[in-house]
Amino acid sequence: MVKVSFNSALAQKDAAKKEEEEEGGQNEKNSCSNQVLILPPDTKDPAEVVPLGKRRAWCWCMCFGLAFMLAVVILGGAYLYKYFQIQEDVYFCGIKYIEDGLTLTDSDTIASAPRYQIIEESIQILQEEDVEFISVPVPEFADNDPADIVHDFQRRLTAYLDLSLNKCYVIPLNTSVVMPPKNFLELLINIKAGTYLPQSYLIHEQMIVTDRIDNVDQLGFFIYRLCRDKETYKLQRKEALKGIHKREAGNCRIIRHFENRFAMETLICEE
Repeated sequence: MVKVSFNSALAQKDAAKKEEEEEGGQNEKNSCSNQVLILPPDTKDPAEVVPLGKRRAWCWCMCFGLAFMLAVVILGGAYLYKYFQIQEDVYFCGIKYIEDGLTLTDSDTIASAPRYQIIEESIQILQEEDVEFISVPVPEFADNDPADIVHDFQRRLTAYLDLSLNKCYVIPLNTSVVMPPKNFLELLINIKAGTYLPQSYLIHEQMIVTDRIDNVDQLGFFIYRLCRDKETYKLQRKEALKGIHKREAGNCRIIRHFENRFAMETLICEE
């Protein structure tokens, strides 16, 4: 029988070596767990870094937002300028016109004699926009109605606002009667300077109220500004005639104004 035995010194040596290896592994683990990552001072936290695509999208959104705000400011300013335009070139003037009348002579016979009347109104002309504004005040004589009038040569429309009824009436522009803005402005300058004060005659025109207009925003900015939130109707023009037309009781409105070298009496009648 053979007895096998191991050297106790070798066994102790192997046990010590194994123990050292285990101890070294434990120290290595401890050293790894206690490591601190030191970054340069100008290095950003990875959590704070924004991807390049997101940064570009944010920049484009900012640019579009600023451009939109700038466009709103510009368009709003232009609208307000038109809406609250400074009334620097407003003319207040008038013309004399002859209205036929009847008077008694010394022999108690009736004879026709000229009778002079005066029309006064405020006028503003915007040459660039090709628009004329006429404001007829409350007259001293009763047989006339106050009104605001817009002649829009670009839209080829005329609008009357009867201030007594607070109603608007729209009709195609009559270019044979209404003087173009440039020529009308020259006439007003001459009247204001006193170099030309016309003494004219009275032309009568009669218009009939027809259909109601619901969408005044389609009539252009200036007529929309005049007629918005008001009852608005179309007019149909009858032939302009020289002579006297008496107002039909409770049926017609009379607006006396001038937009040329002669005076105009506009009758707006409802059938």
